[in-house]
Amino acid sequence: MQTSTPMALLAGLAFSALSGAQQPGIEGAKQLFAQYLALEQAYDPNLADLYADDALIKTRHKPPMGDAREMIIPAQQYKTLLRQHMPVAQTRGDRSSYANVTYTQEGALVRIDASRLAEPRKNASPITLRVGQSTSGRWFIYEEWSAAPPWAR
Repeated sequence: MQTSTPMALLAGLAFSALSGAQQPGIEGAKQLFAQYLALEQAYDPNLADLYADDALIKTRHKPPMGDAREMIIPAQQYKTLLRQHMPVAQTRGDRSSYANVTYTQEGALVRIDASRLAEPRKNASPITLRVGQSTSGRWFIYEEWSAAPPWAR
């Protein structure tokens, strides 16, 4: 019995260390998402700089009449669209809020799932971002899966 107590203690410490190792990834993702929200709310075109140059952008668009279709937008094109449409979104009063935000460690990346509510249209849609730290230490969005952005509707 006495030998199992130290083993249980060591196992518990190892589990705690592994759990703590994941926390910096989640914390980094939370900081990146906070920056994402701040730039979006400020209509700052630098929001585009949060996306990696090779990010995978997949969007689903459902026209009022017709079937939903998925599109993959090249990262550079998406970043250009974001920069161009920030002033337009500001003029129109487009704004998004996010609810039910969750963070899940997935290997080296962190998955951020949320429900996005686009104002003033009141369109709710899911959004998923996969974010991570680059070799330079900077955090980027490497993948985005969402419904068509509010400015594209």
